[in-house]
Amino acid sequence: MPAVAAPWAPEVTSRGSQTAIPCLFMRGGTSRGPFFDARRLPDDPGVRDAVLLAVMGSPDPRQIDGVGGAHPLTSKIGLVRPATDAAHDLEWTFAQVQPGAEDVDTSSNCGNMLAAVLPFAVETGMVTPSGDRTTARVLTRNTGMVAEITVATPAGPSGERYVSYEGPVRIDGVPGSAAPIEIAFLDTAGSVAGSLLPTGRVRDTVEVPGTGSVDVTLIDNGQPLAIVAAERLGATGYETPAQIDADEDLRARVEALRLVCGEAMGLGDVTERNYPKMTLVAPPRDGGTLSTRSLIPRVCHQSIGVLAAVTAATASVLEGTVAHHVAAAVSGTDPTVCVEHPSGALDVILGRDPEDPRRITRSALLRTARLLMAGDVLVPRSVWDPAPTAQEKSS
Repeated sequence: MPAVAAPWAPEVTSRGSQTAIPCLFMRGGTSRGPFFDARRLPDDPGVRDAVLLAVMGSPDPRQIDGVGGAHPLTSKIGLVRPATDAAHDLEWTFAQVQPGAEDVDTSSNCGNMLAAVLPFAVETGMVTPSGDRTTARVLTRNTGMVAEITVATPAGPSGERYVSYEGPVRIDGVPGSAAPIEIAFLDTAGSVAGSLLPTGRVRDTVEVPGTGSVDVTLIDNGQPLAIVAAERLGATGYETPAQIDADEDLRARVEALRLVCGEAMGLGDVTERNYPKMTLVAPPRDGGTLSTRSLIPRVCHQSIGVLAAVTAATASVLEGTVAHHVAAAVSGTDPTVCVEHPSGALDVILGRDPEDPRRITRSALLRTARLLMAGDVLVPRSVWDPAPTAQEKSS
């Protein structure tokens, strides 16, 4: 396990009428957002969420008064701290903010933003690089999911090691190339829904108002998904995200189905939740295993979330699922599943238990990340004023 270094030096300070909070703005996979040392944010969850909303600029749909990008993919936040137990190196909490809403959702996962967690930890001194490659075990506090992450940490001219962001790896949905970040997810089944197949079945038929009977696969291998054949909802599965977002009738059918599937998965009323993610599937068109269109949950993803890809890939190898019905065949105990999405494809390597084909013991893939900006993000002191009171100063 890598050594944990001294805490990051910058502190929260007051700047006139505003509070300045140390922050690294990072891209993780195909998402981006601010990352914070969780120890520097308010302990009270309500105050913390108010700070995060102010940082992003929500609930304004344009997020014009914050650093959000007016889209769910650019309204994500990472909160990182050293682990509090010996089994892990780091803990992180993923926070999803919707541009036009006042909620901060910390109940789900994000595999793309996860790619930036270890780079953040090295940049801020939480983790000391241990060689040319540094590996850390990361606990996602949202769901209890554990991942081993490896980043390149070469030595500079003075011998001090740093995170390298330059390299040959290209991921669809991100321009250019970068250094590889290896992510191995360990036993992620039931991350939110409690089990890989919450209903105990590989395929369910649900009744949806205005649509009728719909066959779905309800599955959670890191991200709760409701998988449906695109053609059943009047789509092809090859639409662009813009075409899906502009099709109000299709999105209404998808949302009605999502609400029914949420109940069927034991998640209750998911009207205000960001899960289950809706995944429309179709036969592959570009040499992959499966074509996908993912809604998160009401806007079409420009590519697909990492854990959504892991879960869709898992469904594609389980006989009898909606995904398996349209997927190209894969074989072996460690198959590579190529998940096609609007921006290209994402390869997922699955480790299957040879004695229980339904059990996925490990999933691995490559992502990239980059530090985009470092400094302070400012919020009004009326939202959070961490300055000690006169009584606190005298005590």
